[in-house]
Amino acid sequence: MTARIHASTSSAGARASAATHADVAIGVPLPHESAELHVSGEAAYTDDLPELAGTLHVALGLSRYAHARIASLDLSAVRAAPGVVEVLTAADIPGENNCGPVLHDDPILAEDTVFYLGQPVFAVIATSRELARRAAALAKSDDVVRYEPLEAVLTVAAARERRQYVLPPLHLTRGEPAAKIAAAAHRLQGEFEVGGQEQFYLEGQIAYAIPKENAGMLVYSSTQHPSEMQQVVAHMLGRPAHNVVCECRRMGGGFGGKESQSAVFACIAALAADRLRRPVKLRPDRDDDFMITGKRHDAVYRYEVGFDDDGRILGTRVEIALRAGYSADLSGAVATRAVCHFDNAYYLADVDIVALCCKTNTQSNTAFRGFGGPQGALVMEVMLDAVARELGRDPLDVRMANYYGIGERDLTPYGQRVGDNVLAPLTAQLLESSDYRQRRAALGEFNRRSPVLKRGIAMTPVKFGISFNVPFLNQAGALVHVYRDGSVLVNHGGTEMGQGVNTKVAQVVAGELGLPLTQVRVSATDTSKVANTSATAASTGSDLNGKAAEAAARTIRERLAELAAKILGGDPAEVRFENATVEAGGASMPFAQLVNEAYLSRVQLWSDGFYATPKVHWDSKTLTGHPFYYFAYGAAVSEVVVDTLTGEWKLLRADLLHDVGRSINPAIDIGQIEGGFVQGMGWLTTEELWWNHEGRLMTHAPSTYKIPAVSDVPADFHTALYRNENAEPTVFRSKAVGEPPLLLAFSVFLALRDAVSACVPDAQAAPLLRAPATPEAILDAIAALEASRAGDAVTANGTATTATADSSNDASEAVPGDVLGAD
Repeated sequence: MTARIHASTSSAGARASAATHADVAIGVPLPHESAELHVSGEAAYTDDLPELAGTLHVALGLSRYAHARIASLDLSAVRAAPGVVEVLTAADIPGENNCGPVLHDDPILAEDTVFYLGQPVFAVIATSRELARRAAALAKSDDVVRYEPLEAVLTVAAARERRQYVLPPLHLTRGEPAAKIAAAAHRLQGEFEVGGQEQFYLEGQIAYAIPKENAGMLVYSSTQHPSEMQQVVAHMLGRPAHNVVCECRRMGGGFGGKESQSAVFACIAALAADRLRRPVKLRPDRDDDFMITGKRHDAVYRYEVGFDDDGRILGTRVEIALRAGYSADLSGAVATRAVCHFDNAYYLADVDIVALCCKTNTQSNTAFRGFGGPQGALVMEVMLDAVARELGRDPLDVRMANYYGIGERDLTPYGQRVGDNVLAPLTAQLLESSDYRQRRAALGEFNRRSPVLKRGIAMTPVKFGISFNVPFLNQAGALVHVYRDGSVLVNHGGTEMGQGVNTKVAQVVAGELGLPLTQVRVSATDTSKVANTSATAASTGSDLNGKAAEAAARTIRERLAELAAKILGGDPAEVRFENATVEAGGASMPFAQLVNEAYLSRVQLWSDGFYATPKVHWDSKTLTGHPFYYFAYGAAVSEVVVDTLTGEWKLLRADLLHDVGRSINPAIDIGQIEGGFVQGMGWLTTEELWWNHEGRLMTHAPSTYKIPAVSDVPADFHTALYRNENAEPTVFRSKAVGEPPLLLAFSVFLALRDAVSACVPDAQAAPLLRAPATPEAILDAIAALEASRAGDAVTANGTATTATADSSNDASEAVPGDVLGAD
């Protein structure tokens, strides 16, 4: 495995600047600030906090039905169970029984009706976690909870048929797609589906609530959004926000699953702590975590496209039907981002996009790395692959023919210009480094000689917008303290979940003050330090909090520069801070000495910083505006081999090239790129969520839900950073790296489609491979191809049909009515 840093598009000035900053640890591949703590086991997570005397533990009684009325609730047996101190229901909540982040449609504890199997109905508080779990398990008896079952809607298709949505449909149209499709030389329509994905953070959901004096509450929560936890707990208790403090030092992974879904656990722990005036911890079992919390939205697509002989898209329409689950949660924003990423890297002059948030009696789906972007862009890649196969062309050439250009072909469907486009040079660099053309030719020869094993290869690009698509969320604060010995403490509103945001923020502050990284420490995220923060999500953690911390450190530096000029002489604007030394007027002094002089001179040595992302605006009614501050780009080439007898497959080689701007920390960025790629590969190949006819999630543990293992990482793995100084003045001119690389895994799925296609080279249809592409799905796709060659009816998911310009088919009727009629 290799990891390379490419600086092919960086100017000499940019490289010189990076070298200048090397002494102060910015732009340098330094280890994660907690790396030694992680590997030694000393890193403290919420469950590692010393438990105060008298700490109690909570377990949750969960619904046994996907949709039912609670006919009776008799908790006497639960209260009488060994070790039980209290049992709480919705009736015990003094304030608002809601933990929904947007709409008030998500009860903390079910009241009269349950809406999914696994919904919390009551909370057991006991002297130990084991005793609490044993008592909560009594909820399986009708003597404790008796239900009157109601009709349950369990699939996207069923909800779409009923037009049952948690939010109104989104509909974006540009140009005249129906007319352009009808006039096109070639037309294609089809369906496709992709499954959801469990976040599977290593550290599960957990909250530890400690009552404080004067009705105060301290909540330690493993959450990506401490400010939201503060708010929902305050609302639940019926108290002002200043009574509640939420703190998070670090998470053992989040991936979006701890953005809004940590709220129910924080609320119940705080409710119990407030009621009993004792510390209370709630850490659900992994199976309960699976059953209670939402996942990545799975999606069902119906699409139609008209194209020319080169595969250039002339008009397209798509319906993206997402499984929202039983409540809105963050589905509206997820659907909006899916709409804004349907184009991916391609210019669409005439397009019609509909997104449906389908209401089902399953867990309320939520944020997941990419936040709807992967669901939006994936169907475009599948569609282009089908177009290429219809024309008998290399899918790579069809993709490149549709790329955004510079000038006339640079306007997105939602009205934002792609002004920082590097798709063409980035693709050229990757094709050269990966030897794509030569390998494509060799692969064809291999498949002609091999009757059982078939290889496939694919290149897929990424254009990913960076910013929250709700404009007011694009803000951050930070607090920087400089102590008399010259050491620095930073607090900011971002949360550390292993992605390295604290490391990068510390590097930014160290760079601003000219200090080694060892002199800067980042403290736990705490709502009493920096208030009203946004979630650490949407890949904005370093962008927002880095700029806020930079602003705070710069204010302190300017104050110190004024004093240094008085002491050493010279112009304050020319004072230099480097190598823990301050230079001015031809003289110098240690940074720590200047700081002490500043204290004696009563110069303020702390400062707050604030940052609001400029240019971002959005009209939610017209679905137009400038929702992204900039775009991050990337591309990947993946090669696979498939065993056509068993459906098993292996990733042989992957070449990743990703645009991170000027990297603050190349080591962390490479880790994020590789981790995102592997996680995306898991979503599209091995991670299958399956509910039975009762609405019970059957893949709810590591034994049945398969995330990628180290053996799934290819031995031939090449990762390179495409250094391309951000056109926008982000911190160090860097770019976000958390979410975009996940979409690089599209290349694995498309390579599998390529291999399946090679099984039946003379078939008259594109491979009907669904995602995740499990061995069963691969065998189904091969069978469907063989059936299409034989002229049989094809009924497998992903069916695609084609029409030519002289066909009697009417393109205006090609896509079902939800696409044509939704608004």
